[in-house]
Amino acid sequence: MAGPMVKAVVLDVGETLIDETRIWSRWADRLGVSRFVLMGALGGMAALDRSHREAFELVRPGLDIEGELAAWERDDPGGLRNHFDAGDLYPDVREALGALRRAGYQVIVAGNQPARAYEALVAMELPVDSVHTSEGWGVAKPAPEFFAKVAAVAGREPGEILYVGDRLDNDVLPAGRAGMRTALLRRGPWGYLHAERPQAKAADLVADDLHALLPALERLG
Repeated sequence: MAGPMVKAVVLDVGETLIDETRIWSRWADRLGVSRFVLMGALGGMAALDRSHREAFELVRPGLDIEGELAAWERDDPGGLRNHFDAGDLYPDVREALGALRRAGYQVIVAGNQPARAYEALVAMELPVDSVHTSEGWGVAKPAPEFFAKVAAVAGREPGEILYVGDRLDNDVLPAGRAGMRTALLRRGPWGYLHAERPQAKAADLVADDLHALLPALERLG
C-alpha cells in the first residue's frame, strides 16, 4: 500500500462480519427446496456475476420476492426470517475489531443492508465507532456516492481509509476507484471466487480472516 497512512478501517457486513449460512438455510426452508440446492444455486449466481435473487427465481420460477417477504413476515412475525443477530457473527469479529481500535484505528461498519440491520448491528455492541447501512444513506454499493458517504462519516481523505469486503464488484473495485485502500476477504462464496480472479490484484490485501488486517496495516506503516 503506497500513499497516505491508513487511519480508518471500514467493513462490509454480509460475509465480512456476518456468516449468512443461517439466512440462506432459512430461505431454502421457506422456498421448499433442500439447503444444498439453494446453496449450489447461490454459488452458481456468484460465479456468473448474477444477483442472488436470481437463485430464488431459479428454484421457484415466477417467484414474487417482495410478496414472499411480506407473507413470510405475516407467517413468522417474531422470527429472524432473512435477518441476522449476534449468533451469526464470524468468530473473529469482536477480537479483530477490538484489536484495531486498541491500535488507534477508527473502525466503521458500512454495507449494503436494509435499515433494520442497523438496529441488529448496534444491539451487538461491537467495538466500532459507528454503523451505517445503504438504506439509511439512500445509496448502495457500488455507487460512487456510497463511498463518498464512507469518507464523509469517517472524516478522512479516501487514501486514509481501508475498505474491507468479500467482493470485487461491490467492494474492492469501487472503493479503489474512490481512492481508498482495499482488502478482499476470502470467505463466503463471492470471496473465494473473487480472490481467484485476476482483478483481485487490485486489492491492497487479500486476507483469509479479519485477524490478518492489523498485522498487514502495521507492516505497511
